[in-house]
Amino acid sequence: MIRRAKARLVASLSLLTVEVVLMGGMFVASALLFFYLTRVVFAANSVEFDTWAFAWLDALRAQWPLLTPVVRALTFFASLPWLVAAGIGLPLLLRYWGHRHEAAEVFGAVAGASLLNQLLKSYFHRLRPNSALIVQGGLSFPSGHAMIGLALYGCLAWILWRHRRHPVWGLLLLLFALLIGVTRVYLHVHYATDVVAGFACALLWLILLRGVFRFRTRREKREASMENREGTSC
Repeated sequence: MIRRAKARLVASLSLLTVEVVLMGGMFVASALLFFYLTRVVFAANSVEFDTWAFAWLDALRAQWPLLTPVVRALTFFASLPWLVAAGIGLPLLLRYWGHRHEAAEVFGAVAGASLLNQLLKSYFHRLRPNSALIVQGGLSFPSGHAMIGLALYGCLAWILWRHRRHPVWGLLLLLFALLIGVTRVYLHVHYATDVVAGFACALLWLILLRGVFRFRTRREKREASMENREGTSC
């Protein structure tokens, strides 16, 4: 029994170490990427990447004009009305189904990413491209669709993966979030650097959120264990 418990403890610690290393590496990489993009856009005033992305997607639109209505439909799934509905509706459904922690995670992912996005936009105050194909208000850097969309779908993907349910659907959710980011450049409502910066910020927020909820869950389990011990001793 002791050997088995020791083996399980070692296995759990090794998995925890791998997760911490991976999450830490992704956090640092995302932070460095965001910092690099701010230097490119606001210090070097480089438009090379943005110009290339616009040219490539413009050529795609010219070759496949029927793609534009599809892109307009896809971009809706990270729009303000959709994110408000999903950010409130999904947590309520998860709570109703008994997934209290998951409901809080989804709400925190959407609400936190939305607040952080507005703070960053106000700070950097980058104007949108003047060649937009649709009317879009607000500022440009980082992209809200890319950032909040990846926060929402990334959080859902993580929940599916953690519960080992439909990992393929989790991967498809991530790809869907990335595709939504591309639609913003296609429609010229964001520069490519806005979108990549939004993705980087979303990863930063999701990793922070994951750390907070992991700490909270472990604390609750520890408190519950202590209460059980006290109850047994009584």
